[in-house]
Amino acid sequence: MSSDAPAQVPTAPSEPAPVAESAPTTTTPAPESATPNATKPAPAPKGGAKDPKTPAADGEKKLTGAELKAKAKAEKLARRAQTKAATVTPASSGGQAGGDAKGGKSKQKQDGPQPAGGAKGQQGKQAVAPTPVVKDDKPAIPECYSHLSMAKRIKMTQADKDVHPAVLVLGQQMSAFALNDSTARLEAMLQALKKVIESYTTPQGTTFSRHFTSHVLNPQIEYLTACRPMCFSMGNAVRWLKLQVSKIDIDLPDFEAKKLLCESIDSFLHERIVLADLVIVKAAADLIFSGDSVLTYAHHPLVERAFQYARHEQGKDFTVLLVDDPFERVGKEFAKRLVSDGIEVSYIPDLSAMRTHLQEASTVFVGAEAMFSNGAMYARAGTCDIAITAMDLGVQVAGLSETINFTERVAMDSLTYNEIDPERHSDSGFRLLFDTTQDKHLTVVITELGNTATTSVAAILRKLEEL
Repeated sequence: MSSDAPAQVPTAPSEPAPVAESAPTTTTPAPESATPNATKPAPAPKGGAKDPKTPAADGEKKLTGAELKAKAKAEKLARRAQTKAATVTPASSGGQAGGDAKGGKSKQKQDGPQPAGGAKGQQGKQAVAPTPVVKDDKPAIPECYSHLSMAKRIKMTQADKDVHPAVLVLGQQMSAFALNDSTARLEAMLQALKKVIESYTTPQGTTFSRHFTSHVLNPQIEYLTACRPMCFSMGNAVRWLKLQVSKIDIDLPDFEAKKLLCESIDSFLHERIVLADLVIVKAAADLIFSGDSVLTYAHHPLVERAFQYARHEQGKDFTVLLVDDPFERVGKEFAKRLVSDGIEVSYIPDLSAMRTHLQEASTVFVGAEAMFSNGAMYARAGTCDIAITAMDLGVQVAGLSETINFTERVAMDSLTYNEIDPERHSDSGFRLLFDTTQDKHLTVVITELGNTATTSVAAILRKLEEL
């Protein structure tokens, strides 16, 4: 080997290049509790402004573990609120609008701008159309007459579940005026309540007298009253029935209690209606003489039976002047029945010519719906006109009524107690079904207790309380 060849020096492994002397930089690892979303830097907002919570690469202070955890919790709550708002039904949107309005500002401060989903939810809530208000087409009654009642049809599906089927049928008949006379309504009500009593079974742990009235009888009465206001005789009968129920011994078995009540109802109907009508009819027929001209208004069962009794049982020959109700025309059929019974009838279609016919009459017979304690008579609308005209002409006026129709109430006019005709009322006016005749326009009141003056009504009421 020649001496001028360079000597081969063995090469050592390559070493890293020396690092320039400078301050060492340390990198702090991210805490384990931070979520992946929290470690990602948020995009810089427009305008070059930096989010103070976004970690920067220039050595700024980063969020601590507690702050990252609080932010993650706030984001989770925000997502839950957005999900709940998206699933809210339109029916509840109106109720939550107030809550959103209150909490909206605080959420924006904590969580920043609302996501697009929340805006869509708000638009969906605002897009819900308001519920249309159903207008009542029923004519309004003036405020000064709002205390007056009116019959109305009630669907059977709207009735209380405790109402008996027999009472449901009766209520429909009353509201449709298929049963119009007060005595007929009273009899039908008591017969229906008998069926209610017969089908009743006292629940365990209670007694008949303490459970029947409040839980069974009252729902029946409320339904009937809603269909059509009860007449005074029905109200008296209901009070009497409640008194009989309260008198039942608590130790009496159901079978005996129901039997006792049903027998009491039968006796009540027989004494206060059947026998009372017989006495009244005979007493009224005694006031009719052969050759008389008796004037009556529309139709009343007691007046019709009095005419028939005077004609067939007493053989009297007389003439009936029948003034009909111009709105209901119930007198037409009444006149036909009287003619078939052999009674001469003069039919007057309305009240326009009643003064002329009253000059020919010897007596006026009218049927009463009720008698007030001050002697006033509550009867079909138009009765008062006839009574006033008759007394002005010196013709006696006799009112026929059972004592079950007597009431302790007092009436001075026709607006205190009355009913509005459901078929004839509008925004401009309405028709009343009844009127009130003052005691000075009545000559005599014929009852099952005899012929009395109108001033004796209060005394009769006191006598009935003693019985």
